[in-house]
Amino acid sequence: MLSNELKNKIDKVWEMFWTGGLTNSLDVIEQITYLMFIRDLDTVDADREKASNMLGLPYQSIYGENKKLKWSVFRDFPAEEMYEIMQNQVFPFIKNLHGDSKSAYSKYMSDAIFKIPTPQLLEKIVTALDEIYENTGKEIEVDTKGDVYEHLLSKLSSAGTNGQFRTPRHIIQMMVELLNPGMDEVICDPACGTSGFLVAAAEYMKKKYHDDIFYNKERKEHYNNQMFHGFDMDRTMLRIGAMNMMTHGIENPDIQYRDSLSDQNPDHEKYSMILANPPFKGSLDYDIVSSDLLKIAKTKKTELLFLVLFLRMLK
Repeated sequence: MLSNELKNKIDKVWEMFWTGGLTNSLDVIEQITYLMFIRDLDTVDADREKASNMLGLPYQSIYGENKKLKWSVFRDFPAEEMYEIMQNQVFPFIKNLHGDSKSAYSKYMSDAIFKIPTPQLLEKIVTALDEIYENTGKEIEVDTKGDVYEHLLSKLSSAGTNGQFRTPRHIIQMMVELLNPGMDEVICDPACGTSGFLVAAAEYMKKKYHDDIFYNKERKEHYNNQMFHGFDMDRTMLRIGAMNMMTHGIENPDIQYRDSLSDQNPDHEKYSMILANPPFKGSLDYDIVSSDLLKIAKTKKTELLFLVLFLRMLK
């Protein structure tokens, strides 16, 4: 849970967007998510460089020679220069960050747009986000991105109607620990949203099996490319989910646009583990629900249909 102080800081960032002329709620959430991702990339790159130095290994920064792309560098520039770098260099950089054009990240970042209208607004927001990160660093075991996102999502009038409620972090962690995923799992969340369950499973395995996975070529390949699968019907969620997975070090997760309850989802007995919170209030087009599911549960309740779907998808 976020403290009241942090909630107030996030609310102030939200107000900055609105008074600065960006009034569409989803646009605000997307822009904040992009900026958090850009900041996190800098942290991840710095951590990997430190780890490589400790092991005496060479390290090639994701930024190459262009240090201006780093949050820790451009944040100190004057507003106009920071804006020019963000618009013309940083944003094109993150859109093309993953070399594989068919990857989940490339797929959902391709239509991302930088929408912050003025240099002054960008400077204010960058400063405010730094303050938020500084505060969250003082709190123990806080899933910053997830909790911030949950608070932002609570502002959407459509939340609940679309079933977009984030599962609390401690419940996700409990479920992952109960299932105790192993190194050879194939894990799916058919209503993945921001990929919280998949990230939690990845982090659990990274902590428990780090050397067994990352010092074994086949297991590392499986972890990065075949282990994690997520589906959703909201491209904004998919975009945020893909950024979330990449920030946590999963190189090429299978994150797809798919109506999991429809015939568009052909998966039978494919996954060793389903980690998900079925949408309880999701909108449902009953006419396109898979006949396979309706034979077992003739209902319009999304949570029951998803439960049947989970059983069908599991090996």
